[in-house]
Amino acid sequence: MVGCYFHTRARVVAEESLQELEALAETAGAQVLERVLQWRPAPDPAFFVGRGKAEELRLRVEDRELDLLVFDEELSPGQQRNLENKTGCKVLDRTQLILDIFARRARTREGKLQVELAQLNYLLPRLSGKGTMLSRLGGGIGTRGPGETKLEMDRRRIRNRIAILRREIDRIRAQRTQQRAKRQGIPLPVVSLVGYTNAGKSTLFNALTQADAFESNQLFATLDPLIRKLVLPNKLEIVLSDTVGFVRKLPHDLVAAFRATLEEVRAADLLLHIIDVSNPHWREQVSAVEEVLQELDVLNTPTLLVYNKSDLLDSTQASETEAGIGSAKCRPMLVSARTHAGLPSLITQITAELDSFSVQAHLRLPYSQAGVIARLRREGQIISENYESDGISLEVTMPRSTARSLREYLVPNS
Repeated sequence: MVGCYFHTRARVVAEESLQELEALAETAGAQVLERVLQWRPAPDPAFFVGRGKAEELRLRVEDRELDLLVFDEELSPGQQRNLENKTGCKVLDRTQLILDIFARRARTREGKLQVELAQLNYLLPRLSGKGTMLSRLGGGIGTRGPGETKLEMDRRRIRNRIAILRREIDRIRAQRTQQRAKRQGIPLPVVSLVGYTNAGKSTLFNALTQADAFESNQLFATLDPLIRKLVLPNKLEIVLSDTVGFVRKLPHDLVAAFRATLEEVRAADLLLHIIDVSNPHWREQVSAVEEVLQELDVLNTPTLLVYNKSDLLDSTQASETEAGIGSAKCRPMLVSARTHAGLPSLITQITAELDSFSVQAHLRLPYSQAGVIARLRREGQIISENYESDGISLEVTMPRSTARSLREYLVPNS
């Protein structure tokens, strides 16, 4: 693992980022043997690190028989090529490592298309010098243009593939828009779980919905969005969605490629920002998530800060954490998705935030429609119930969708 910190970055931030890079590498299946951190006034145009440090890396590769160097910043094509020539070792940057993890974890056709698009967008400007890496994409008579070089042909193939992928993803996006339109026509409030990778979103999703979504103590365990219905205590049905986790320095191409998936976040009426409060760097992780939310233009969406993994804190840490987060701009919730501690309070808070999606109304039902009362008990809450000579008078709290379907029995406010 190789990192640099410059005059704009403190050493402690660089060390935290390098520690996270190590976790990413282990998630991808690598065994991390050494970490190198260098201060520089600016990145070296040729090697990113200094020339002396590049020579040191070459000696370390030979001494430890290393077969991979991973840099904590995105390298230019020239820097990557120079480092590989200098050290005789494969060189990856943070972006490539994240893309590799996404490629391993994608399960659905949509996820695979999005990862491939991000990989090709990353690869296109880095084709020079790659030799025959794309030689098996095609070949034979009729595949080359007059005077077309191998490199130009590879670039043309990639651009064609990118165009195909974008069309396919746009088609999937249109399907998602139709699905959301159907949901909005019901309409059900949408609540999206967002947060840093490995903050416990999927565990909380399972705890709230009794679902069996894959959960693991790994980075990027969830790539494909999951959607379930949840009935709140006031009988209001909502749609809960689990989304891909964010990370510091998330590649821009990846955010763009996953925009169709992340539109579930943009369509949300309420965001639950899940925070791993047991992580000593949770404040930096919150800032990283907010940067992505700003890129998605959803910072103004109502948000609840949910401080998860409270079971990993001792009583003193829990008290200090509660005192420290009390001044947050959103009302904070301290919970444990694993032990279910604090979940009833969280559900109560979600209900309060979505209260505008329920209405209180006065209904007058003819006795011939008394069967509607059973539906009202099932879908809403009956506050008062009076049997009069001309029918049944009820005060009810119910979802707007229920109220619309019973509008012929609504009594206007005087």
